[in-house]
Amino acid sequence: MSRYSGTFAHTIVSNEIGSRIVRGDYPPGSFLPNEAEWSAMFGVGRSAVREAVKMLMAKNLLASRPKIGSWVMPRERWNLLDRDVLAWYAASPNRYEFLKTVQEFRYIIEPEAAAMAALRHGPEQMAEITAACREMGTAPTLGERTAADTRFHLAVLRAAGNDLLLPLGVLIDSALEQLFAFVTREVNNLRHAQDLHEEIERNIRLRRPDAARKAVRRLLENTDSIIEGQDAA
Repeated sequence: MSRYSGTFAHTIVSNEIGSRIVRGDYPPGSFLPNEAEWSAMFGVGRSAVREAVKMLMAKNLLASRPKIGSWVMPRERWNLLDRDVLAWYAASPNRYEFLKTVQEFRYIIEPEAAAMAALRHGPEQMAEITAACREMGTAPTLGERTAADTRFHLAVLRAAGNDLLLPLGVLIDSALEQLFAFVTREVNNLRHAQDLHEEIERNIRLRRPDAARKAVRRLLENTDSIIEGQDAA
């Protein structure tokens, strides 16, 4: 009987192999088990394994050649903006380091994006930012608050008016999702975080780029403290 049956068996196999690669079971340059071995290991047909390998090649985790097999690509070639790859990183044993790396990246991107949004936003973009901020404060569940939080940050990126920032939304989305799964959030922290988001919204709305930039940095510093506190717990 197949261990992974059904239409999406190849997706499940891709997730299994991808997770093992990212957590270091198969380091860059190493050859993977062949198609027949994977098929026996997961209890699926070879076609599912073949499709899984294609998915991982599309993410630049693998390269494959006929009669040679599949091997792991150098880490610098991996598509780290891919949602699956980010999720595998976040689930790996060193996810704390992953979150710190993401935070560093956010420091590089988000303060300047907010400053540009303060200068460039149009009425519809500002309405989107304001609505997401308001929904954060009134959300009845933690899940809905998290979704509104993500919409807020993505709306700020869109309002910055630079198309190259838009693909980074995947990273921000995944980072927030994994952060909220990692940390224990308390009522006092949620209130403080809401105040910080409202400060960002207000400064963007009033077209104060320097103040918006500083407000984002304060929010990121607050996130740093949560991560540090959770890791020490």
